[in-house]
Amino acid sequence: MNAKKTRLKGCFVIEPTVFKDKRGYFFESFNNKQFQELTKFKTAFVQDNQSYSTKGVLRGLHYQTGKYAQAKLIRVIKGKVLDVALDIRKNSKTFGEYIALELSEENKKQIFIPKGFAHGFIVLSDTAIFSYKCDNYYNKASEAGIIYNDKDLNINWQLPEEQIIISEKDKILPHFKNAKLV
Repeated sequence: MNAKKTRLKGCFVIEPTVFKDKRGYFFESFNNKQFQELTKFKTAFVQDNQSYSTKGVLRGLHYQTGKYAQAKLIRVIKGKVLDVALDIRKNSKTFGEYIALELSEENKKQIFIPKGFAHGFIVLSDTAIFSYKCDNYYNKASEAGIIYNDKDLNINWQLPEEQIIISEKDKILPHFKNAKLV
């Protein structure tokens, strides 16, 4: 396993060691000891989530507030997505900045996003199976979000607006400047 720092403090791109032969491949998708050594993040993931989506589905930008804030370790099992992590830590040097990374079944990359970030993704392949670990339980009263197409953020979702499929709930999320931040 390899962990590369990103320009956003605390975010890491995790690249597993993949063993391939004529039968297929094998890799460890998570090893807590290695993860902690590489990231210096002491974790106890308590919840795994998985979603299936079709091309153009955009989920985000979501986060949990207060004591229910979540760190996440994200990967794609099938297909390809553009994954976005937005720094919403008010005292951070990169407050309001984001990174975007393609995660796919081919590259097997993962991204670790610490607490204090909004997160979203869009499906770029025909379908995708998206999976992530959380270090805190979901709490409906603590859920929050930021509208995906906020002009101040200017996120390039890599698909034309007319191809983006978004939930009714996500369509009414506030803009970054009006969001309840952590």
